[in-house]
Amino acid sequence: MKKISRILCLMLVLFLLTPTVSAEAEPSNYTYIYDFYGDPRESPDAYRAQLQVLGSDLGIGDFSSPQGMHTFGDEIYIADTGKNRIVVLKAGIDEITLVRVIETFKNGDADDTFNSPNDVFVAKNGDIYVCDTKNARIVRMDKDLNMIQTFIKPVDETYDASQDFLPVKAVVDDAGRVLALATNINKGVMQYSPEGVFTGYIGANAVTFSMIDYIWKKLSTQAQRAQMEQFVPTEYNNIAIDQDGFLYVTTSVFEEWDLKSDKAKPIRKLNSMGADILIKNGDVPPIGDVMWGKGAGINGPSKLVDVTALENETYFAIDRMRGRLFGYDSQGNLLYAFGGVGNTLGTFQMPSALDHIGNDLYVLDSRSNNLTRLVLTEYGRLINSALGAYQKGDYDLSADYWREVLRLNGNYDLAYLGIGRSLLRQERYEEAMDYFEVKYYGKFYSKAFKLWRKEWIEDHIGWFIVGLLVLIIVPKTIKKVKKIKREAMEE
Repeated sequence: MKKISRILCLMLVLFLLTPTVSAEAEPSNYTYIYDFYGDPRESPDAYRAQLQVLGSDLGIGDFSSPQGMHTFGDEIYIADTGKNRIVVLKAGIDEITLVRVIETFKNGDADDTFNSPNDVFVAKNGDIYVCDTKNARIVRMDKDLNMIQTFIKPVDETYDASQDFLPVKAVVDDAGRVLALATNINKGVMQYSPEGVFTGYIGANAVTFSMIDYIWKKLSTQAQRAQMEQFVPTEYNNIAIDQDGFLYVTTSVFEEWDLKSDKAKPIRKLNSMGADILIKNGDVPPIGDVMWGKGAGINGPSKLVDVTALENETYFAIDRMRGRLFGYDSQGNLLYAFGGVGNTLGTFQMPSALDHIGNDLYVLDSRSNNLTRLVLTEYGRLINSALGAYQKGDYDLSADYWREVLRLNGNYDLAYLGIGRSLLRQERYEEAMDYFEVKYYGKFYSKAFKLWRKEWIEDHIGWFIVGLLVLIIVPKTIKKVKKIKREAMEE
């Protein structure tokens, strides 16, 4: 009996010491940030993949190499390129359902079709714009799928008439201007007036070339130079527009060594004049991965192929090379990176498009032929809340949210920066200096120190004046007294 009791006691102890595993625990996607030294540090998930949708799940057959996507309200428009159709979905809380499939539309009295549509955009009035690539046009339709207008090959001296017109990406601004990208066009973003007239380019990409090629070209004969490739600007690969009408463009043609020096500019934010106004106050410009190497047949830096800007001024870019998403705040600081290459939920094989509804992110994969929705975690919501409170001027609340972030991730550098900035705004300079010092934010530390020094001097200027007067008056008084004494003794 005693032996049985001892065995039961031992089993109870082992049971109590064995860690329990919750059956409801959600799988974690690999999320990381970079520290001050540029080393990746594992982070709690800011986003988590919630669901994945295939065409077959919707009863319309598999997608075929879908290349473009746009969200409008709670609807998702997908350019299913290989099947020459536009698929419209509705995003619910727990599921994504089919609204309709657009395979034909009315062109006058006749039915018309798409040929390799690469992108789709819905204007605020509900008109649908489709980059009908192999039909060499951008089609504008109303809600009832009646063709209203087409945007075609420019008749302009700046456009080579012998070159095919192959539009692949397009957005429409509030004024009705169509801004498009076309294959082999490297002069910038093409502009069409609301009436369909080509009006030129904006945001021309800078010329990039190899110095070795440049020197070789200078030393070559005229005949050899004629056979060499011309140095021309590289083209953009995608375009997006934010709520304020600013354009975000991405490019993946650059020299690796130009990334960290901000010469490559893989993400740009263009104003109406085409100037890049993207703020880059982070330690490294928004380039995706800060470190890269070789592995699993993947080599080189991130190749960013799409970007989407949220209402809170954060923006996200997706890397086709490693299937990762990178979130940035309005100052260009990396908030977090997550994802990867794979077949599991939350990983991607060949991401082709990225968009959002609210804070939810949607990723279209042209190789896996699926759509993935990613939703914020509590950790991600705290970061968003901290950024939002700061933008609204509620610095106390912002600092409180950042302290909650630190409770979940003590290595999160931006939380120290956020608390320090909030304290700086509240004129609590000495406390702000402590937070900036912890994570080596020298620029902000210097700013806080200068303000603290100025405040300290202002608070103590009276004592300085008194001390100065004492230093001037006392010696003179002593000298005067001594003189009087000496004169009295002489008498």
